[in-house]
Amino acid sequence: MTSGYAGPSVFGYETDALRRVASISVHTSPLAALGGKDAGGMNVYIRELSCHLAQLGLPVDIFTRRTDPLAPETVQICEGVNLVNITAGPATPLNKNDLFHYLPEFASQAALYSVKQGVRYDVVHAHYWLSGWAAQLLKRYWDTPFVQMFHTTAEMKNAVSPAKFHETTKRAHTERLLVDLCDSLIAANPDERAHLIWHQHSKSNKVCTIPPGVDLELFRPLDRMNSRLSLGMGVDEKIVLFVGRIDPIKGIDTLLYAAEVLARQPEPPTFVIIGGDLDETSLPVGPLADVAQSVTERGIASCFKFLGSQPQNQLPFYYAAADVVAIPSLYESFGLVAVEAMACGTPVVASRSGGLRFTVEDGLNGFLVPVGDQRLARSLGKVLGDEQLQRRLSIGAMNSAQRFAWPSVASQILRVYQRLADGFRGDLCCEDEIFA
Repeated sequence: MTSGYAGPSVFGYETDALRRVASISVHTSPLAALGGKDAGGMNVYIRELSCHLAQLGLPVDIFTRRTDPLAPETVQICEGVNLVNITAGPATPLNKNDLFHYLPEFASQAALYSVKQGVRYDVVHAHYWLSGWAAQLLKRYWDTPFVQMFHTTAEMKNAVSPAKFHETTKRAHTERLLVDLCDSLIAANPDERAHLIWHQHSKSNKVCTIPPGVDLELFRPLDRMNSRLSLGMGVDEKIVLFVGRIDPIKGIDTLLYAAEVLARQPEPPTFVIIGGDLDETSLPVGPLADVAQSVTERGIASCFKFLGSQPQNQLPFYYAAADVVAIPSLYESFGLVAVEAMACGTPVVASRSGGLRFTVEDGLNGFLVPVGDQRLARSLGKVLGDEQLQRRLSIGAMNSAQRFAWPSVASQILRVYQRLADGFRGDLCCEDEIFA
C-alpha cells in the first residue's frame, strides 16, 4: 500500500510543513480486542486520535510490532490512517516486559519501511515507554522531533500496586531518560503533569495537559429499556457495570467487597463485568477465572455476569442499560470508561485517583470515593436506590462529557505537532487546554 505522500523522501531534509505523523505503539495494536491483555483505553486513544487527525488533514502511520505472521504489512484503519506491522522478534504475542531488546530491530525496520515507501515523518508520537525508546532510536534515521505520552508511569503505578505487581526497574529508569530525550510530553491530567515536572524533573514548558477524547457520535444516550431488551437483561434489574482490563490496578477486589455488601440488600443488583477472556463455552479463563472463583468463594456468584471483552460499538448499549458504572481503580491516568459512560448519560461511581478526579465531578455526574474504600458500596447503593438522583446525575453526566469531544482534543494535539514541526522546543501548549 502506498502512502501517496508528496513531500521529500530524503532524511534530514528540513521543512516546517507538517505533512505526516508517525505514531508508535510497540506492544499493542490499536486493532486489538478491547478488555484483553494489554488492550484498553490506550488502544482506543491511538486509533481515535489518528483518525481525527486525518480528518483535520494530517495523515498518520501507526507502527506496531507484528504478532501474527499472516498479518499484512499495512492495514487501513480509516481514511488517511495506516497501521504498519513491523517484524521485530518472533511474530507471536510476547509479554511486554520481554520486548525491550527487540526495539533496535523495530526501529531499523520502521526506518526501512519509510525508505521503501518514500515517506518522511515530521513528528513522531510515542505511546507508552517501550514506544518512547523506539522513537528515540528512530532519531538516528529520521532526525524528527518526538512527542511522548506515557499513559501510565512505573512510578505512579508502583505507588498504588502491591509489590508483586510492581513495574520493572528497567521501565522506571527508561521513563526517566525519556523525559529528557523527548521534545514534548502529553499529560492526561494535571496530576500527571505535576508528577512529570516535580518528580521526573521535566521542563515545565514542554509538558502539555491534554486529556483523551470520547466519540460523542458513538457514545450517546440510548433508551435504557430497549438496550436491556436487546442485551437480554431484565427490565427491572438493578445493574452495576464494570468495563476494563482484569488487572489488579483496576481495583477488582474493592468492587467484590462492594458486591458483598450490596448482595445483602432485599433486591441485590447484578454486576455485569466486561473485560477479560472467555473460552469457547463462555466460561472465564485467565485472570477473569480468578475473579469468578473469588466471587464463588464469597457466595455472590448469582449476582455476577462475566461477558468477557466486547466490541467497542456494543459498549454504548451496555452503558445505556446500566443504572451506574463502577470504576474502583487504584489509579487511572484519565478514566476513559468514565467519560464514555457519562456521554451515554450513565452516572459513575469512581475512585478519587489520578485523572478520575478531573473527569468525574462529585455530586454532579457521579460520585468519587477514596481509593480502596468501602464507601464504594455506599455510593453505588445511593445511586441504585434513588431514581430522581439517577436522573439528575444523568443530565450532569451528558453535559460534562461534551468538553472531551475528539475534534477539540485532536485540534490541541495538532497544534503541539505544528509547533514542533515549526522548530519550537518550548512553550508548546495550547492556551485553551481543557483542564486549564
